[in-house]
Amino acid sequence: MRWPWQKEERAEETETTSAVDDVLLRALLGGTTITKKEASNIPSVKSCINFIADTVSMIPIKLYRANNGKADEVEGDNRTRLLNDDTGDTLDAVQFWRALIADYFLGKGGYAYIRKYRNEVISLHYVDEEYISINKNIDPIFKDYNILVQGNKYMPYDFIKLLRNTKDGAQGTSLIEENDLIFSVAYNSLVFEETLVKKGGNKKGFVKSPTKLSQDAIDKLKEAWRKLYSNNSDNVVILNNGLDFQEASNTSVEMQLNENKKSNADGICELFNVAVNIIKGTASSQEYTNTFKMAVMPVLRVIECALNRELLLEKEKSSFYFAFDTKEMLKGDLKERFEAYKVGIDSNFLQIDEVRFMENLPGLGLDWIKLGLDSVLYDVKTGAIYTPNTNQLSKMNDLKGGENIED
Repeated sequence: MRWPWQKEERAEETETTSAVDDVLLRALLGGTTITKKEASNIPSVKSCINFIADTVSMIPIKLYRANNGKADEVEGDNRTRLLNDDTGDTLDAVQFWRALIADYFLGKGGYAYIRKYRNEVISLHYVDEEYISINKNIDPIFKDYNILVQGNKYMPYDFIKLLRNTKDGAQGTSLIEENDLIFSVAYNSLVFEETLVKKGGNKKGFVKSPTKLSQDAIDKLKEAWRKLYSNNSDNVVILNNGLDFQEASNTSVEMQLNENKKSNADGICELFNVAVNIIKGTASSQEYTNTFKMAVMPVLRVIECALNRELLLEKEKSSFYFAFDTKEMLKGDLKERFEAYKVGIDSNFLQIDEVRFMENLPGLGLDWIKLGLDSVLYDVKTGAIYTPNTNQLSKMNDLKGGENIED
């Protein structure tokens, strides 16, 4: 019991510094959100983005026109040249798509300014998403916005916008925002390893003394400890007068840091839908195909929608459209590709010259397809049917009247 005139006795407050300055522990307990630059330092993140971006940059973009149920390629259009080769900016097309896709995953979106002269697209200019600001209205139904770049106002149709998980069509949501914990742990694990390397693998801890040390002794002990952890020379700290060192952290081996790094890398690859073996360079053909369909194809669709919306004139949108020519990436190895061609020819939806065109080989002038029994040939241009076994030539329209054409 304490009387009112008695002073309350409190435990003496002590200052602790060693146990709370572990960067990995702070990341786990604090849930810090890392930046785009910091996320790019994570090997698995960089590898996944490079795989997707490099794949996208290798696939040609073509302009097509829908004509009576057929897709006719529009050749010589300046817009396809800008998208595939020279953007008219300091970045070429490969660098252009790499930058856009990195911002698509790690920033608010990929933005490219469309420079026009009247209705003609002159050039495409990548803009780092960090320079982009969005000025939106407050109407949740009839949404509208302006794009600000260093104080200059632009309209939405002035930019190609690649947005991930957007709800307003103005800016997207990055993978870092949605999965900040795993990105933070992966990054801070690298920082923790760097700290261990700089300190020569020495553990953090406390120095206990049975008696109170003078300030001069404390300063000398701190200086000796700083030299020990500097890892630039051979240093020894001598603990005398009953001083004792007590460990306050674990080594990377004790923390199973290497196993955790592998688990974190696998988890990050799952976020990108990229097979882990692709990053390791040991992926099978099936793994590559599945990754292309799950990780790359959705990005291609985002790009196609953005191009069709912003690069086509209103009068063109009813019949013209941009599309990636993905057949080059899905060819697979030689045996699988030729087996697929055989199925197409046997099923009569591919001709031999069409297959040769896909393989960049000259045509043979063969306009025939097989109708069955491996002995009936049909000319798709003239409508003639030729049966080699009987040396008989007929026309489709004449068969209704029972007439044949003898060769």
